[in-house]
Amino acid sequence: MSGKLRLGVNIDHVATIRNARGGPHPDPLRAAHMAEAGGADGITAHLREDRRHITDEDIARLKGEIALPLNLEMAATEEMLGIALRHRPHAACIVPEKREERTTEGGLDAAGLFDHLQPMVARLTDAGIRVSLFIEPSERQVDAALRLKAPVVEFHTGRYAHVGGDERAVEYKRIADAAALAVQGGIEPHAGHGLTYDNVQPIAAIPQLAELNIGHFLIGEAIYVGLDASIRRMRQLMDDAR
Repeated sequence: MSGKLRLGVNIDHVATIRNARGGPHPDPLRAAHMAEAGGADGITAHLREDRRHITDEDIARLKGEIALPLNLEMAATEEMLGIALRHRPHAACIVPEKREERTTEGGLDAAGLFDHLQPMVARLTDAGIRVSLFIEPSERQVDAALRLKAPVVEFHTGRYAHVGGDERAVEYKRIADAAALAVQGGIEPHAGHGLTYDNVQPIAAIPQLAELNIGHFLIGEAIYVGLDASIRRMRQLMDDAR
């Protein structure tokens, strides 16, 4: 796989700031429009079960008012399945979710949850929604995604982002090997979690990857330079790596 590496911008933490105070500001929809102007190729939003940041109204507005593809991150629950089927986003990325976690702490165990996920993946696919599974970069999880007939996997890069030295080299190889394995099986590989200006380029250089999803760092950096500038710099680093 070659060519331009797509950038999906996760706007969850615009909503986190809004919800800390209450009221309508800052507006995640406005952030989505600004992300598009800054060079984003898609918008990602995670509707958590406890609605700690993105809300149902946000999803409805994003689906109805943005031109970019919407990637809905969702837990593997009947409630979230119903919401996805009602709004029909471009893509639905199934992620693990624990109420006590601050952020997604690891990949979905697609192999262990195969029987639970199979009918959910089928229903989303039948509705014309592109299913993605947020998984660890391992042969076991890629094989499960193949058997589930998921067209996309997104590899969790959190460990790569938070270790250094030899450990990072090991994690990098895991991601690169898993991306190659996914492509061999006809799955489009994406990656995301914990990516910053300092660590994104080695991941962006993996030729099989088609998309990176980045949010928390970009929203944090926007405090200093603005959202447009933070996205443009990330876009440039990704392009340079290719």
